[in-house]
Formats: sequence, C-alpha cells, structure tokens
Amino acid sequence: MPDGKTLDEAKTLAVSIIEISRLIKERKKEAVLANQLIRSGTSIGANLYEAKYAQSTPDFISKLQIALKECYETEYWLDLLQRTDCITEEEYKPLMNKCGSIRRMLIASINTAKSNFN
Repeated sequence: MPDGKTLDEAKTLAVSIIEISRLIKERKKEAVLANQLIRSGTSIGANLYEAKYAQSTPDFISKLQIALKECYETEYWLDLLQRTDCITEEEYKPLMNKCGSIRRMLIASINTAKSNFN
C-alpha cells in the first residue's frame, strides 16, 4: 500500500492545482488547459486511494502506475501553462517540485511492490 505521506502529498497537490486553475480562469487565460490540469492533478490521489483497495498485487501496481502517468501528465500541463505565460515562474516552481516529489515516491512504491511480487 502506498504510504500515507504519498497520499497526503497528492491531496495537497490536488488542492494547489484546483487553486491555480481557478486563478488561470479568473485571469481569462486557457480555461481548457486549466481543466486538463485539474483532471490529471486530482487523478493522482484518486488512483492512490483506489490502490488501497486493489483486488490483487498486479491491480495495486497498475493503480500506482496510472497515478504515475497522471503525475507526468500534470507536469506536462504545468510546463505548457508556464511556457505560455498562463502561470508565473513563482506559481510554477512549487507545483513542479511537488509533482517531482510525488513522482519519486510513486516510482519507489512501484519498484518495491514489483520486487515483493516477483
């Protein structure tokens, strides 16, 4: 099971993603991209939550891998929003750092689960 810290970090990121997406929309910037960011950024924690109740080890690993993919996607949207001046560098950096931290935790959890399964 992913540790509580990973899930807590994912929830914290999701809240920050929702907040920055609101700002993007208030600034009359790319609402479509902000919605994409919300989808991927909140999906990380949702998949970690699902992993807690996985039916098997392969299902557990699959949920973690989906969370990892969503984390990568979130980084993509953040990068795109920053490159197009929809968010500032000061808004971008902490979110990217949080994504990177979660990504490293997910990779470690996936590797541990795989080594314990084989």
